[in-house]
Amino acid sequence: MPVIVSTPMLLVGKPEKKYKGDRWGAVWWYSLLVRQMAAAGPTFIKLAQWAGSRADLFPTLMCERLGALHSRGKPHSLEHTKLVIERVFQRPFDQVFEEFDETPIGTGAIAQVYRATLRKDLIPPSYLGPRRTTKRKTPAAALGPVILKNPPPSVPTASVAIKILHPNVSQTISRDLSIMSFFAHCISLFPGMQWISLPQEVAVFGELMSRQLDLRHEADNLETFEHNFAHRRVPVTFPRPLKLWSTQDILVEEYENAVSLEFFLRNGGGPYDEQLATVGLDAFLNMLLLDNFVHSDLHPGNILIKFSKPPTTKLYLQSLYRYFFQKGEQGKNGNVHDGSFTVPLDHSESDNIVARLHQLRNSPKAWHAELKSLNDAGYIPEIVFIDAGLVTTLNSLNRKNFLELFRAVAEFDGYRVGQLMVERSRTPELAIDTETFALKMQHLVLTVKRKTFSLGQIKISDLLKDVLKAVRRHHVKMEGDFINTVLSILLLEGIGRRLDPNLDLFASSLPILRQLSGQMASRETITKNLPSSDLGALLKVWVWVEARSFISSAIINADDLIKYDLLCPSI
Repeated sequence: MPVIVSTPMLLVGKPEKKYKGDRWGAVWWYSLLVRQMAAAGPTFIKLAQWAGSRADLFPTLMCERLGALHSRGKPHSLEHTKLVIERVFQRPFDQVFEEFDETPIGTGAIAQVYRATLRKDLIPPSYLGPRRTTKRKTPAAALGPVILKNPPPSVPTASVAIKILHPNVSQTISRDLSIMSFFAHCISLFPGMQWISLPQEVAVFGELMSRQLDLRHEADNLETFEHNFAHRRVPVTFPRPLKLWSTQDILVEEYENAVSLEFFLRNGGGPYDEQLATVGLDAFLNMLLLDNFVHSDLHPGNILIKFSKPPTTKLYLQSLYRYFFQKGEQGKNGNVHDGSFTVPLDHSESDNIVARLHQLRNSPKAWHAELKSLNDAGYIPEIVFIDAGLVTTLNSLNRKNFLELFRAVAEFDGYRVGQLMVERSRTPELAIDTETFALKMQHLVLTVKRKTFSLGQIKISDLLKDVLKAVRRHHVKMEGDFINTVLSILLLEGIGRRLDPNLDLFASSLPILRQLSGQMASRETITKNLPSSDLGALLKVWVWVEARSFISSAIINADDLIKYDLLCPSI
C-alpha cells in the first residue's frame, strides 16, 4: 500500500543523466519499492529478482536495484528435514547417510540445501559409472579453441547435495501470488500501465514458481543438459541427479566441490581467463542454437569452476586393460565394466585445489600465483552449471523472432525487423509511434554495420540493451521467453568480456553455425533439430559471419578501409 500511495513520486523532478534518464523522485520511489519487497518475504524477493531481469518493461535503474536483492529465505528446522528424508528413503535417518552436515550450505526462498554422504547400498551402480565415454563422436562435438581431445568423463562420488522444500511453501506462495495479483490489477488501472499487462506477468511469474515447487523438474533438466553435452568435447558438466531418491519435496544430486565464478571475476582468472570465457560462451551458444534448451539462471553464483588433469599414459593403459580384460567384471566401486573404452580425467587433486583457492580468494596476488602454478602443472578448468530449476525453450514463434534479430544484422535491414517486432508482439495495438521504433532499429543496425569486419569490436550486449530500451519506450510487448533469451546473452557476454575483453560472440558462434550448415544437408536432421523457417535466417547469418571472419584474418583494420572508401575507391 505505501508503494502504491507514493507512486506520484515517479513524476517529481526532471530527468537527469546521472540517474540514467530518471527523475530524482522516481529514484526515491525505487528505493522504497526495494525495501518493501525485501520486507514482504521470500516470494516477493523472487518477484523483485524476476522483475529486475525485465529491462524491456521497467527502467534500467529500477531493474538494477530490484536485481540486487538476495533471496535468502528463513531456514526451516532440522526436524522437518529428517522427516522428509525418512519418508523418502523408508528407513531411519541415521541409516541413510555416512555423514550429514546439519548446517545448510544454502537457504533460498523455496528450498534448503545440505551436504551429505550417502551410504553405499543406497547408490545405484549405474550412478558411479563414467558420465561420458570416448567411443562415440558426433557432429555436435564442440567448438572453441580450448577443446579437449576427449570428453571429460568424471565419476561421481557418494558425496551429494540434498535440496529440500520448506514446509508449507506451496501455501505460502499461493497466498503471496494472490496478493500480487490483486495489486497488479490495481496498478493496471493507472493510465499508461495497460501495455505492461501486470496481471498477465504475475501469472507468468506464478508458473515459474510452480515449476520450482516440484524438484523432479530440476532432476529432469539436469539429465537433459547432461545428455545434450554428453558427446561434446568441452570441459562442461552438470551435477548428476539420483532420480531414484528424488521426489516432489527432495532432490538428491551429485555434490560439486568447486569454486564460484564470482571469485574469478573479482580476482581475475590469470592464465585461464580466455579459456573460461570461450568455453562458457560456447556452452551457452550450444544451449541456444543447437539444443533450444537454455539454463535460465546463469548468474556467476550458479557457475562453478573445478580443475583436473588430462589423461596420462598410465590412465590410458589402465583403460585399455579394462576394455580388453575386465568386460562384465565388477570393479572396486561396485560398477560393472560394460566393455566401453573410457579414459577418465584425473580429479584426484581437485578437492585440494578448490580448498587452496578458497583460502586465497581474498588475496589476489597469491590467487594469481596459485592459478599460474596450476597452469604450469597442466591442469585445465572445468565449468559446472548448477541450480537448473528454470530453463527456457523457445516456441517456434519466439525462436523465429529471435533469429530475425540476428538475420537483421546479417542483412542490415533494421527497419524491417522493427516492423516485425511490432507485428509479432503480444499487444501490437498498444505500441506507440511504431514508425519511430522501426527507424531506431534501423539506426542500431547501421551503427553495427560500420564495425562489421573488426574482430571483437561488435558488442552484441550494447545492441541488445538499446533494443530493450526502445522496446520499453515504445510499448512493444515481447514474450517473456524471448526476453529471457536476450537477457541471457547480455549476461553471458558481460561475464565473458570481464574475463576476456576481446571476446567476440559472433566469432564464437561461427563453429556452431558451420555445424548447422552441415546439418542442413540432411532433411531428417533439419526436421529434428530446426524448423525449416529458421534455415534461411541462420544460413544468412552463417555466410555473413564467415565473410567477416575471413576478411578479419586478412587485414588489420577494415574499419579504416570502409571509412576511407579503400575497398571500392572512386574511379
